[in-house]
Amino acid sequence: MLESFLQADQTDEPVRLASVLLGLLMAFLCGQAIAWTYMLTHSGLSYSRTYVNSLVVIPLLVSMVMMVLSNNLITAFGLMALFAIVRFRNILRDTLDTCYILAGITLGMAAGTGRYSTAIAGVIIICGTLFYLSYASFGSRHRYDMILNFHWQRPMPELDRLLALIRSYSLRTVCASQRSHEQESGTDLSYRLLLRDNERMDELIQKVRNFEGTSRVTGLSAMEESEL
Repeated sequence: MLESFLQADQTDEPVRLASVLLGLLMAFLCGQAIAWTYMLTHSGLSYSRTYVNSLVVIPLLVSMVMMVLSNNLITAFGLMALFAIVRFRNILRDTLDTCYILAGITLGMAAGTGRYSTAIAGVIIICGTLFYLSYASFGSRHRYDMILNFHWQRPMPELDRLLALIRSYSLRTVCASQRSHEQESGTDLSYRLLLRDNERMDELIQKVRNFEGTSRVTGLSAMEESEL
């Protein structure tokens, strides 16, 4: 009985467990490739770690949906009805929450249609993927440690001396904004810094404050760039 349970689903066109596992594994690898590409190429301000996690989970869920449907028109219409209920009765603001809802629907359909090995393989791989994404903090990015803001009152060509000081404390220095005022002389500058040593942050801020031509110097810690 156990051998029959694992080898094939209880349907007219049974799906072998090996093919189910291979399909889910391929979907997982494709999702990883898409997620890594998004992480490396994203340059906007609204970066979200849960969205990156969703890029890994969604291919698994879609792959399992296609296995459950398997040219079954009745099951396909039932799936559409369930998705319509979720879409119009509940508003999910987190993309990963949507993945959990989709996973529950898909696994329930797999069990309800007799595709037991598909449900077992799917729940093991999907839950394992979600645990891996959470434990490894997959999708998080750490590109800078602090944001340094100050007002520069001297000519801009003389700013290079101050930048040399800042770069001596940082591995990466990026100018985030530069703004001039019509009512006052000088320029407001904001830099994102990846520090060589986080414990020397206060020392850097104090040296910038003591530098000739600077005022309104503030430093903000930025441990995490992405939205959780």
